[in-house]
Amino acid sequence: MAAQSERVQTQSPESTNSVVASRPTTPGAERTPSRGGRPSDGPGVASRFAPYLLLLPAIAVTLVLLLWPLVETAVVSFQNLNKRQFIQHLTEWNGFGNYTDQLSGSEFWTITLRTVVFTAVNVVLIMVFGTLIGLLLNTLGKWMRLALSVALLLAWAMPVVAATTVYTWLFDQNFGVVNWFLDKLGWHSMAHFNWTGGQYSTFFVIILLIVWQSVPFVAFNMYAGLTTIPKELYEAARMDGAGAGKIWSSVIFPIMKPFLLATTFLEVIWVFKAFTQVYLINKGGPDGLTRTLPVHAFLEGIGSQRFGVGSAIAVLTILMLAALMAYYFRIILKQEDEL
Repeated sequence: MAAQSERVQTQSPESTNSVVASRPTTPGAERTPSRGGRPSDGPGVASRFAPYLLLLPAIAVTLVLLLWPLVETAVVSFQNLNKRQFIQHLTEWNGFGNYTDQLSGSEFWTITLRTVVFTAVNVVLIMVFGTLIGLLLNTLGKWMRLALSVALLLAWAMPVVAATTVYTWLFDQNFGVVNWFLDKLGWHSMAHFNWTGGQYSTFFVIILLIVWQSVPFVAFNMYAGLTTIPKELYEAARMDGAGAGKIWSSVIFPIMKPFLLATTFLEVIWVFKAFTQVYLINKGGPDGLTRTLPVHAFLEGIGSQRFGVGSAIAVLTILMLAALMAYYFRIILKQEDEL
């Protein structure tokens, strides 16, 4: 096949005469040849698989720390594993017996309903107060914003066990600061009130603790999202006569909707599986009236040494969280399709 050529006119530096040069333009002639004389079509095999090789350590750690315990928990849930079997290293398969016992009993569904209501109350309070504080951070001056941010950061950074211990001292029946303060305000009947003696008062302390530690996360993320909204949008809305409510519904909420949705689902997961606060405040008491599913799984498994039953409850809890996550991902995919 004859090589095509194009005429390129160049100017010689010694004369004004035009010199006609010929340059080959055969298709593929400018490809960089690879080893063996064949042209290279792209990066090598090593370059293409390098990102996946870099992910291998993280995947290995995830499999060891997360997947393997999950598999072991699922295996134990099909066994009749109590103290005797555990000491004698006996394996007694129970099939779906642990699951049928839980799903057919009223106690499991009572605790499940209690966990759902407990999660809903916490998430609503966290999102409302977190959003309001995030809006406040966006309107405060530099130094006031810094002071409020430091206070939020201290609450957020405090370890859960330490925070729960502090709340236990604050609401102590005889020496708690809360009872002393309420007594000074005139509520003398609260001087020796037992906050952990009733279901609702115990839940009040637990909810206050969880909301106090969870609000900073929502507030900081809300403030970070608000800083991305151009000020021109606020100015245009005010020029059209929009008030604070209209600016929220027409400007802020449509832009911040993906953030609010993602944060809400994260809070649902975190509150649903909350264990430390509920257990340390009153160990699911009084009389098991503040048991949630994670605490129920622990008390039935470790506390009563019915490891098969506890594992079955844990697996059922994980399945409920997986259903919530599936619903969340469905909404996210739907939003991406709309975009």
